[in-house]
Amino acid sequence: MNEVAILTTSAGEMVLEFWPDVAPGHVENFKKLAKQGFYDGTCFHRVIKDFMIQGGDPNTKDDSKEGLWGTGGPGYQIKAEFNDKPHVRGVLSMARSQNPNSAGSQFFICHGDPRFLDRQYTAFGKLIKGDDVLEKIATTPTLPGDRPKTKQTLVSVKIVSADSVK
Repeated sequence: MNEVAILTTSAGEMVLEFWPDVAPGHVENFKKLAKQGFYDGTCFHRVIKDFMIQGGDPNTKDDSKEGLWGTGGPGYQIKAEFNDKPHVRGVLSMARSQNPNSAGSQFFICHGDPRFLDRQYTAFGKLIKGDDVLEKIATTPTLPGDRPKTKQTLVSVKIVSADSVK
């Protein structure tokens, strides 16, 4: 069954399709975490206009852990699945540390066309609905550390049949 992710955010709704043909492990991991409610209540903690919006850190559920935002994960890491999909606006990709095989739960959605990330980060899907929401989040005013001044919350991530989203 072809599935999509519905991201309900404080700025509106985004729908993402997946690319299991090029990154099956990343697609499975994202779906698994979403179905467990792992992403619900997190926020986009790193926002850089014309580059990307980043979320998926469980530490962002707790404002008292702000110093740790950007360091959290699910407690495991997955292997890189670099591929030929270009990093262009709307592409869903996994964040990681210097180690290529260090992705866990943090992901980003490209706002610009950061092609320098191609074949170095695992692209595994694309925005198919809600570009206006991506625009709102990506252009929100930020503080030092690319932290949005106003919290950009990821209320929920639901995995649904692609046919149910028109």
